[in-house]
Amino acid sequence: MRYLPLTDADRSAMLDKIGVADIDALFADVPAEARLSGPIAGLPLHQGEMAVERHIRALSKKNLAAGDAPFFCGAGAYRHHIPASVDHIIQRGEFLTAYTPYQPEIAQGTLQMLFEFQSQVARLYGCAVANASMYDGSTACWEAVAMAGRITRRKRAVLSGGLHPHYAETVRTMAKFTEDEIADAPPTLNGTPDNAALIARIDDQTSCVVVQYPDILGRIPDLAAIADAAHARGALLIAVNTEPVALGAILSPGELGADIVVGEGQALGVGLQFGGPYLGLFAVRDPRHVRQMPGRLCGETVDAGGKRGFVLTLSTREQHIRREKATSNICTNSGLCALAFSVHLTLLGEEGLRRLAAENHRLACLAAERLAKVPGVELLNDSFFNEFTVLLGGDARAVVRRLADRKVLAGVSLGRLYPAHEALHQGLVVAVTETTSEDDIERLALALQEELA
Repeated sequence: MRYLPLTDADRSAMLDKIGVADIDALFADVPAEARLSGPIAGLPLHQGEMAVERHIRALSKKNLAAGDAPFFCGAGAYRHHIPASVDHIIQRGEFLTAYTPYQPEIAQGTLQMLFEFQSQVARLYGCAVANASMYDGSTACWEAVAMAGRITRRKRAVLSGGLHPHYAETVRTMAKFTEDEIADAPPTLNGTPDNAALIARIDDQTSCVVVQYPDILGRIPDLAAIADAAHARGALLIAVNTEPVALGAILSPGELGADIVVGEGQALGVGLQFGGPYLGLFAVRDPRHVRQMPGRLCGETVDAGGKRGFVLTLSTREQHIRREKATSNICTNSGLCALAFSVHLTLLGEEGLRRLAAENHRLACLAAERLAKVPGVELLNDSFFNEFTVLLGGDARAVVRRLADRKVLAGVSLGRLYPAHEALHQGLVVAVTETTSEDDIERLALALQEELA
């Protein structure tokens, strides 16, 4: 029997208090195309459990998994090899059962792991302090914008055209409730980012400049020049990194002057996971900004007997303190994903990360050189790490679909990311990692050559 504690009169009273006509009005902010108007097509309304399992299994076989074909998709979610030991370690009892570290006396395993995780992220990002993780990269990006507004007491954020459009959309969505002005722009199909145009958009009302590094097209912006320009206007530089492996090859954002560094940690330890859960990373370069950080911070201490121990040092989210005093109310920390990230990075070590990054870059260079020889394909990038953009002369979405039918996952089309910007539709973002073989690269090149002939 269903438990329905509210009567129709209760619901009507609540709707009247809120000031809406019906329950459907509460979903007005969800785009109409994302709302269901009835049952999910293709699923039976009533079936036994075994019949449902068979039906779902048949549907799943229509998928083309990343490991079953040459795979070149990236654009913020990357396929890397994850050692089997990662999964083994994260399932150990001292980590798996002590998931939420509210009580330090019974959660020392989790607290120590988060302390080590914070140390790793801070070093990776070139920052002084990192928090105990966030929900994902896109919400971490918004939290950084909100934090910059609190520090500078300004309400205008300038977004680089090279910022991932999903991150930019998250920022715009959240800014509706804070009345921040978001100055954004689509990317331009140039070999290098137009740093001068971005710098020209910074004014005395700007709280922060948000720059992805490497950007959505795989290009590597000049963070140092942008940081100098932002600081000259009293603004902060927020650097966004969606591929942490890149930081084994290029300078960290903190070293280049970024004040807040955020990103997605999925690439290390977590895997693609059918789109989630993922892992938000967040760090600051100036220790004076720690009090404005969202989320939680784990610290090292000693117990009454003088033994090393770990505690929650800072908790500024609304679950812990008065809501009006909280720095965030969406800063869920992804504890298990943070553990997987930390284990993978620990297994690699600094030397291993650098070697992994070098192999990613080597294979990406091979792919870029090979694809540039295909008639009808133009390489856009002047520089890149393991991801670059090629121009196909026509709508890349159709090409991607046809190559998928041929069991080649060619990359992410810019038309999919920017449907309203027709000038970008010829672009295809290609990602190459250590899981890509030279045979995979050749298969992609031959398939593109046949499709574009």
